[in-house]
Amino acid sequence: MLFTADDLRHWAIRDTLKYLDEYSPAAENLLLGTAAQESGLGISLHEGKRWGIYHLTATTHRAIWDKYLIQYPELASRVRGIAGQHSFLKDPHSELVTNLKYATAIAWMVYRRCEQPLPEADDTTAIARYWYRHFHPKPIGTEKQFIRNYRELVEPEKALVA
Repeated sequence: MLFTADDLRHWAIRDTLKYLDEYSPAAENLLLGTAAQESGLGISLHEGKRWGIYHLTATTHRAIWDKYLIQYPELASRVRGIAGQHSFLKDPHSELVTNLKYATAIAWMVYRRCEQPLPEADDTTAIARYWYRHFHPKPIGTEKQFIRNYRELVEPEKALVA
């Protein structure tokens, strides 16, 4: 594992959500669960056409910019501010692998654009369902796998922190 759940929570997810003025415990847990499900918290950073800790596709990445963030110029500016100045212009998709805060912001935009209320922060089953319905048009994995990965990779960290 590249990161502990606690490290990812504090250094990438929470900081990014607060910077975007979008923080909530539910959003934080949803993104943490997404990283656990998609890449095992960083074990697999590039699989087929999926990039980074959240396994975002180039198509999704472009759609976030071209179809969603274009409607929110101030938010787009904040997200762009997280990306590397030169690397984003040269190879924007590589930012999904090399820049955790940027990848987190884009993953959050995937959820934000669906405009559905978030589940309760402590309802792992509802978080899994939300991921399944909204993160990928054709999810790789099931809600049960999400729950198992969340319990194995995220909840042990929560128990240590408590």
